[in-house]
Amino acid sequence: MLIALAMIFSYVEVLIPFNFGIPGIKLGIANLVIVVGLCFLKPHEVFLVSVLRILLVGTLFGNGMSLIYSIAGGMFSLAVMLILKKAGGFSILGISVAGGVAHNIAQLAAAMLVVSNVHLIYYLPALLIGGAVTGTLIGITAAKIWECLRLSGKIVPINH
Repeated sequence: MLIALAMIFSYVEVLIPFNFGIPGIKLGIANLVIVVGLCFLKPHEVFLVSVLRILLVGTLFGNGMSLIYSIAGGMFSLAVMLILKKAGGFSILGISVAGGVAHNIAQLAAAMLVVSNVHLIYYLPALLIGGAVTGTLIGITAAKIWECLRLSGKIVPINH
């Protein structure tokens, strides 16, 4: 069910006219599922949701290049968020911001490798800011969603 929700969010994001003026910066609405999932799923379950969402969305709505960038960004972002979650002491917001920044760093690295152009590094400052802004928006929203789920008593947090 979470994979389906993340796929719907990915599709809806394509329909939203959102443009920072920098290629590759998106809101990352599907990451709401991943960030909230970090609160109540085991690491391998969050990994499975993330990988399947990336593969299905890339296959259905993207192309080979977008799939490469999504895998790079999604997997690095998830690794960073899982490490911070396990380390403890980080809020959902902090974890989400780190994930947004990590996602953009990995996508930039993938783009530099794919097109063999180190000059793409000049996009890094804009991508760091974009990742922090979108990570903040997703983190605030995820924290509110998690609080509602937690208060409902239907979902119990787990400690990783």
